[in-house]
Amino acid sequence: MAAQTEESDTAREQTKAEQDVDQVRQRAARDQQRLDSGAVTSPKDLENLQKEIVSLAKRQGDLEDIVLEVMERRESVQERVAELTERVGSVQGRIDDATARRNAASAEIDAEAATVTKEREVIAGSVPADLLKLYDKLREQQGGIGAAKLYARTCQGCRQELAITELNEIRTAAPDTVVRCENCRRILVRTAESGL
Repeated sequence: MAAQTEESDTAREQTKAEQDVDQVRQRAARDQQRLDSGAVTSPKDLENLQKEIVSLAKRQGDLEDIVLEVMERRESVQERVAELTERVGSVQGRIDDATARRNAASAEIDAEAATVTKEREVIAGSVPADLLKLYDKLREQQGGIGAAKLYARTCQGCRQELAITELNEIRTAAPDTVVRCENCRRILVRTAESGL
């Protein structure tokens, strides 16, 4: 934006400098016509007119130098604008690509969440109401995880190894008994890898 503003300012500066040169040229041309026409007969007026033509030629040269300097600056700024525009386009392309990937991943996650929610509803229908209520309460208290796998005598919810007395109680409990971790209070899911 700053480079575009600078380019716009330089363009205005160049236009103004070119207009100044044109005004000096027109005035010098008028003075030269008056000189060539012979309409001025007074030696003093002729001398003054010649001095003014020389002065205008010098002024025109100075103004043309300014125009060239402004043109060079403008060209440099235009190159910078082109470079930055290309970089912005490249970055915008990467942003668009990342946004498309994010949206696709979000849609995939939403679809997976909908599928898992339906599966949970089916499974929840077969779980006793009091157990489901306990699980939901623990889930809310434990950051979304109400049950954890007991793996190699360790609760996978809190990553704490269970005490031997706790393990003995779990070993002797009936398979359909709900057992909980003494540390995190999550429901423990027993498997062949529980280390019992």
